[in-house]
Amino acid sequence: MKRALPFLIIGAVLIAAGAVAWYLKRASVATPPPPPPTPAASSSASPASQTPAQAAEPGAEPAHARGDATAPVTLEEFGDFQCPPCGLLHPILEELETEFGPRRLRVIFRQFPLVPTHAHALNAARASEAAGLQGRFWEMHDIIFENQNAWKDVFDARPVFEGYAKKIGLDLEMYRRDIGSQVVERRIFLDGKRGHSKGVTGTPTVFLNGREVPFQSLPADKLRTLINNELTAAGK
Repeated sequence: MKRALPFLIIGAVLIAAGAVAWYLKRASVATPPPPPPTPAASSSASPASQTPAQAAEPGAEPAHARGDATAPVTLEEFGDFQCPPCGLLHPILEELETEFGPRRLRVIFRQFPLVPTHAHALNAARASEAAGLQGRFWEMHDIIFENQNAWKDVFDARPVFEGYAKKIGLDLEMYRRDIGSQVVERRIFLDGKRGHSKGVTGTPTVFLNGREVPFQSLPADKLRTLINNELTAAGK
């Protein structure tokens, strides 16, 4: 009996192993395969299924604009009065405005003072907005840009801007009151908010019919070509 005991144990183990193998085989047949993984959302999904881009902020209203609202081409500049490239762009835009005329080209200026980089930029923006409350925004805009080299390095540019206010015929008492008003501050803030919503980080940043113009395309000849292309597309 003792000699037969090892053989009995081995036999029991073999029977048990066979039973386990039979069970696993049945289980693999009876259990359906897992469903395939759900494919990840494709980047080529239809536009309707994508989240729409955030709309740009409206900016200060009414905007400071020269040219007809129905003009087929609109240039919107986000500018800083103390920014040297903005000073260089100013006569280019004046030249193009004269060349194309108000019925074909509209130019909008948005305040985007780069503070604290430019120490006088915010006061220049305030001066132009205070002039705007007397209907003389563009006169102040032009005289500030045309004399940029005369005031950009002074210790305090505010008396200089007040001198410009007197030169263009503003009511000085009203100008002094308005330059620190909430109305002026609000307009500058709203233009800056619009700029940030459109991805503006520096000046000058120009949009042509809503599309940003590369900085290297701001020289007169290249900008003229872009405007002519828009006019051709509009049948003008």
